[in-house]
Amino acid sequence: MQEKVTLSQAGLRNLQLLELEMLVEVDRICRKYGIEYSLDGGTLLGAVRHRGFIPWDDDADVIFTRREYAKFFRACRKELDRGRFFLQDYRTDKDYRWGFAKLRRKGTEYIRLGQEHMKFRTGVYIDIFVADHVPDGYFMRRLYYGANFCIRKILYSELGMRAEKSALMRKFYALLYKVPKDALFHMRNCMAERCNKKETKLVSHLLYPYPSEESRFGMPARCFQEYRDMEFEGMQFRAFVDYHTYLTLLYGDYMTLPPVNKRKHDAGAASSIQLKDITLEEIKARKHQADCMLSERG
Repeated sequence: MQEKVTLSQAGLRNLQLLELEMLVEVDRICRKYGIEYSLDGGTLLGAVRHRGFIPWDDDADVIFTRREYAKFFRACRKELDRGRFFLQDYRTDKDYRWGFAKLRRKGTEYIRLGQEHMKFRTGVYIDIFVADHVPDGYFMRRLYYGANFCIRKILYSELGMRAEKSALMRKFYALLYKVPKDALFHMRNCMAERCNKKETKLVSHLLYPYPSEESRFGMPARCFQEYRDMEFEGMQFRAFVDYHTYLTLLYGDYMTLPPVNKRKHDAGAASSIQLKDITLEEIKARKHQADCMLSERG
């Protein structure tokens, strides 16, 4: 059994800065090609409440609608700085099994505890979520949720057949692992294409549902209609105009700090972390350069 890695406060800040570097790269590409995205989850909360990372947070998230992510994926083929970054989803890494994408920082390592046997590429990352429309009808909405739950569990099987404590569950996941991964993503894509043909009241990232009961089936589609610039670590990134509705459904009273004993980062869930040195000044200089180039083009 691998041991958990313990990050110092300086190590946590180093991790945050590497994630910030990746956020700048996402923002650079999106602004150049007119692609909309928003900071998401704890990153959006950090922007609103702290104007930067939540001090104890160790990850970063962004979210696109399906249409905007398709543009971003195409733009990355010619625009992404491949010397520093790798855009990872099931199409770019044949061993990747999660239902959302990641942007990885090359020259680093970040392996989550229990995932040492998995063959996909590793490295410090930010999560990239993609939102799709959800059916409006009571029955279809629950059928849709159930189908995606099943797909998610089958994709999890490579981890589950080792991580589950029950021998019976490990055998069950070993059977699920025999289902071809590509067939699962094809099924997910077909459902997404069908649901995105018309506007519905809710949207959700299908294979990684929102954790709160209030947003179990999705977020109001109106949250994804308007975007604005928002300060994060002294720079401007994109965020929902209606971030209040989004964060309230996700966290409740999001402006109230959690108890001190719950202000903990999750880096302890990693078994191996190797970082690269980088400073906030370097990142701001790159962001400034990208913004200047965009202004000259405009």
